[in-house]
Amino acid sequence: MIRLKNEKEIDGIRQSCHLLADLFRTIIPMVKPGVSTKEIDTWCFEFMKDHGGSPAWYKEDFPGAACISINEEVIHGVPSKKRIVRDGDLVSLDIGIDLNGYISDSTHTVMVGNVRPEYKKLVRTTRECLNAGIMACVAGNRIKDISKAVFDVADKAGYGVVYDYCGHGVGLDVHEDPSIPNCLSYPDGRGYGANPRIQAGMVLAIEPMINLGTPDVYTDDRNGWTVITADGKRSCHEEHTVAVFADHTEVLTECLDLPPNC
Repeated sequence: MIRLKNEKEIDGIRQSCHLLADLFRTIIPMVKPGVSTKEIDTWCFEFMKDHGGSPAWYKEDFPGAACISINEEVIHGVPSKKRIVRDGDLVSLDIGIDLNGYISDSTHTVMVGNVRPEYKKLVRTTRECLNAGIMACVAGNRIKDISKAVFDVADKAGYGVVYDYCGHGVGLDVHEDPSIPNCLSYPDGRGYGANPRIQAGMVLAIEPMINLGTPDVYTDDRNGWTVITADGKRSCHEEHTVAVFADHTEVLTECLDLPPNC
């Protein structure tokens, strides 16, 4: 069931999203060679606690305040003292805050140090996918208009679009209806089912997951969480939470002054 939010609820979600944008501005400059993903996770947790929030992922029993995925890890990277950030890495920070019961959700991929040109292009294209999806997310359109906008940008660039995971409704819970695929169908031609009309009051997390190679992924059986590209090539993940109004769409997690490595 799709939960349309009222003005009070959207304002609460907006506050959570603005706090999340502040967190990214603080954390991204700290993502440097030599730090562990556990250190980054601890910084995120302390920031949330200091500002009256808590990790949204705790609602889903994820073992960390942030999903921190590096290079071939697509999503759900589990923080670890052993996973060290290296020069040239792509580090995806997928973070959500529960602030007084209102949930925010956003992802930024950080380019660490001397990143190869082909990886920079992947990041740029994934951001173009996200922007295209947001442009298509207007009242009166349908969810698959977002899917098509994301897919067309990535496919034109020759990248693999992850089809096993998708965006979603958000705001009062971490994952709500509707699902927002980044493709119009599975590789075998099967459709994704429902295609609801976008309405005022929807709050949605739009999140392209774009791979340098194959769109196929698998889940690491060592922790049961981390999703990895099937060919071991790099992946990029970008995400914003948006609120739909009758006459416009607001990017609630927008952060205009992120550091240059993001």
